Amino acid sequence: MANLTIKNLFKRYDNVGKKTKTVNDYAVNDLCLTCNDGEFVALLGPSGCGKTTTLRMIAGLEEITKGDIYIGETRINDLHPKDRHIGLAFEDYAMYPPLTVYDNIAFNLRAKGVAKGEIDGRVRDIAKLMHCEELLDMMPVKLSGGQKQRVNIARAIVRRPEILLMDEPLSHLDGKMRQSMRVEIKRLHIEINCTSVYVTHDQLEAMSLADRIAIMDLGVLQQFGTPMEVYDDPVNEFVAAFIGEPPMNILETTVIKDENDFFFTFAESELRILVPARYYSKVRDGFRVKMGVRPMDLYVGGPESKGNPERVAVFENLGDERRIGVRVGEHMMMLITNDETRYRHGDIIRLEVNGEKTHLFDLETGDRIRSDR
Repeated sequence: MANLTIKNLFKRYDNVGKKTKTVNDYAVNDLCLTCNDGEFVALLGPSGCGKTTTLRMIAGLEEITKGDIYIGETRINDLHPKDRHIGLAFEDYAMYPPLTVYDNIAFNLRAKGVAKGEIDGRVRDIAKLMHCEELLDMMPVKLSGGQKQRVNIARAIVRRPEILLMDEPLSHLDGKMRQSMRVEIKRLHIEINCTSVYVTHDQLEAMSLADRIAIMDLGVLQQFGTPMEVYDDPVNEFVAAFIGEPPMNILETTVIKDENDFFFTFAESELRILVPARYYSKVRDGFRVKMGVRPMDLYVGGPESKGNPERVAVFENLGDERRIGVRVGEHMMMLITNDETRYRHGDIIRLEVNGEKTHLFDLETGDRIRSDR
């Protein structure tokens, strides 16, 4: 095991054009990151954000334009991939079709000249750890997607790497198998206690697996923190919208003052939400801003509720939860409820909002506007 340290890392491709979604033509732009010994870190972001490029630079499969990468105290910029003491599980399984599962797992050990007896012991130990002992004599063509991914990961960790890199290893699996493999990867990380970097565009995978999440967009690190930090305390609108399912409701609003109180108001809507007192030093009458609130912080009020009357536009019954959508001007505001009531389009509900859970974002920059406490 070892720390992984990334210092001021840049990646620029010669063919980057004006239409490429990057900042200053860099696919990765001034990335600084430290993964602690034994930590599980997820690189999360949309397609093209630079997360896989970052992983490939760590692995030595992409040249570094500028910056430094360290494993422990060793600068690895100029080391050959085989000398970096890493294991890499690809998005595509990339197994050798003519070889059995046993030989696929053993391939790298044989290439390094490891003794036959040690190879056999390590392959069988890893197969047991990955719950694929019964697959060792099978050919890759006979394996399911989930089995191939188990073998893919076994092949990466049989080398006993200091750093384990995983590039969207579950992207080709169906929903049920993805859930099962998430549990297996979490168990594996705990058992081998290896510093792990996991690339994904799926925020649920990142939230469930990682100790900390590095959220990237346009090659730039937006926020690096624990799952609860990025969920409860997003630094900007992008992070707030990207984390959470369903995503945070983010709407443009104009603040108005009514006697001694401030209210969020919305174009073409009667909805008014009381501004928490902690924001009073940040707002004024006529102040325009974006307000964010998560669906679970909106409620359907009871018969005595004084909440805003709103008409149901969408109702989704997902079994363990229900989702209700109401129109707020041109936007849809979603809320989650455990209420057993089955709503229909056009039903009137009393919408209540936990104002203390609202977030404010600058209209121009998207940066979070912090409250007084």
